[in-house]
Amino acid sequence: MSEAVVIEAPGVHRLVAHEPREPGPGEALVRVHAAGICGSDREVYQGNRPEGYVRYPLTPGHEWSGTVERVGAGVPASLVGRGVVGEGFRNCQVCDRCHAGETTLCTAGYEETGFTQPGAMAPTLTLPARLLHVLPDDADLTAAALLEPAACIAAAALKANARPGERVAVVGTGTLGMFAVQFLRAASPAELLVVGTRGDREALARQYGATDFRTKDQLLPDDFDVVIETAGSADAARTAAALLRRGGRLVLTGIPAAGADGLDPTDLVVRQLEVHTVFGAPPDAWAHTVRVFAAGLLDPRPLVTHELPLAEFPQAIELVGSGDPKVGKVLLHP
Repeated sequence: MSEAVVIEAPGVHRLVAHEPREPGPGEALVRVHAAGICGSDREVYQGNRPEGYVRYPLTPGHEWSGTVERVGAGVPASLVGRGVVGEGFRNCQVCDRCHAGETTLCTAGYEETGFTQPGAMAPTLTLPARLLHVLPDDADLTAAALLEPAACIAAAALKANARPGERVAVVGTGTLGMFAVQFLRAASPAELLVVGTRGDREALARQYGATDFRTKDQLLPDDFDVVIETAGSADAARTAAALLRRGGRLVLTGIPAAGADGLDPTDLVVRQLEVHTVFGAPPDAWAHTVRVFAAGLLDPRPLVTHELPLAEFPQAIELVGSGDPKVGKVLLHP
């Protein structure tokens, strides 16, 4: 019997019998290959996700890859058999923000796969086919399961608009930080500095293209053109801003705890810093991610450290929150 994970309420989950939902008009049914776990899934399980951004009971799983098995009316039959990943935000497509391509700002309200809509911690996932992005025929579906967090960083890279020859930096050395290094490396920077808290991440950062690595307690420069912050703390945001030259460009992707001390507005104004933020990934960032992945410029595979069967969901959640430096990306396979 095939089973899916269902979180009934914070701290309460069970495995339930799974029946694929047949795709309706405009939909596709995807056979899930792998689903990733991130901190937000842990928030869902623990009950720490903000009100309005989760709906119980819920099958989680917003990071995933799979193969299209069936399609509904109005969807090209050529999708069947193709490897795919999919956008999470279920936007309305008709508001001003959606028409502008800013689907993560949809004014109809928040709906997202794995948080308010059924996710991929199940053998199959049925969703609007318009959200799918087709992968190359020879794509590694295990690596592709990480393209959702990569797409969020692609959104940051597009906003940063790093130009060849600029000096760029990344603050944070987790999964998002390593993706940021790869996207910035693809822009041919003159220098690519990575700043983190763990010296053991230096080798991987350099493997991905970093030209310098420092921990935050070392002397840091203050004249970089572009900085992407991925660590998710107020301290990391301040470190990132301090790395910039006057007029430099900062993109924040982390979400610190509510009420944290933020950036100094006087400093932002006096130094004329350009500050952007990212929450999720709009379609152009997804398309950019798949394109860079297909070109061989994005390599998620070394970030995966654990692959478990779906039935070991509790163990996977514990691994993600363990703080063990040997734990990278954890994937579940239905």
